[in-house]
Amino acid sequence: MQNNISFSLWCDFIEREFLENDFTKMIEGGIIEGATSNPAIFQKSFLEESYREQKESLKGKNPKEIYEALAKSDIQRAAELLMPIYTNNPNDGYVSIEVDPNLCQDSKGTIEEGVRLFKEIGYPNVMIKIPATKAGFVAMEELISQGISVNATLVFTKEQTIECMEAFNRGYENLKKTTKKESKDFPRAVVSIFVSRFDRKCDSILKENGIPVATLGVKNAQHLYHIINDYSLPCVRALFASTGVKDDSLDPIYYIKELYHQYAINTAPLATIEAFMKVEALQETYLPSYEELDEYFKVVANAGVDLQKVSSELLEQGLEDFKNAFAKILESLA
Repeated sequence: MQNNISFSLWCDFIEREFLENDFTKMIEGGIIEGATSNPAIFQKSFLEESYREQKESLKGKNPKEIYEALAKSDIQRAAELLMPIYTNNPNDGYVSIEVDPNLCQDSKGTIEEGVRLFKEIGYPNVMIKIPATKAGFVAMEELISQGISVNATLVFTKEQTIECMEAFNRGYENLKKTTKKESKDFPRAVVSIFVSRFDRKCDSILKENGIPVATLGVKNAQHLYHIINDYSLPCVRALFASTGVKDDSLDPIYYIKELYHQYAINTAPLATIEAFMKVEALQETYLPSYEELDEYFKVVANAGVDLQKVSSELLEQGLEDFKNAFAKILESLA
């Protein structure tokens, strides 16, 4: 589906056979413009038959080396398939790979692994995904300074968003001092705002208090989208993640429609993309003002939702989920 607001749909799924079939068709059909991955996605994908031959060829290596070899092969293929999009429009055509989630509090380790993975994969349209932690902000700045594109992930709060944007801004300033490149050729960055997890955690409270369900995640995402846009960094975009619906009463593309904003990205699971492909056209979504959003947050707070506390819990849970998925991958490859 074509749109005129510079909205981009990315695919939140990577798997070897999928890349050669439906993924390729979605690119050719103009449905998707990028892709994202995470340890939970690879955990499921690596169990498929299509990986058996490469896994056998890697026997004798340690589990993390096997994991990286499998992941890098997939990321390289996705990057290759997306390269025509990137060449035509360097704001799109990216695929993300996450650093080891156990490094989330280790800035030096994150930088070293991010730089290494980027160089070993060898494609310019690869984003290194880094959790938005204190150590992560340091790593984001350094990778941008080195000309490496970054996906800041697990973003839930205003504070995280500001830290990401400040890190990117410093990274771009450093890059300007050390390169003759024009800003149009600078690495890109996205701030991955997680959406539906708020609703899964808080909808029961909202419902009890007569507040429409499935609204907290959207309003929070719109608030952070405002902050990102206020920085006016031309190489940074808001990316809405965790946008698959878990509530059958919601439209399968609910989180795409509610966040169909200018210059935004939505990375969606396959079921959501398949539903999106059946839609002929969408209208740009109304974006509430800061004042309107503040009023909403007051109502939610009065209902007993401590947004800061919920956000902190979601971040900790997200980090734990990725660590657990990564541990399971390594266990399966041992």
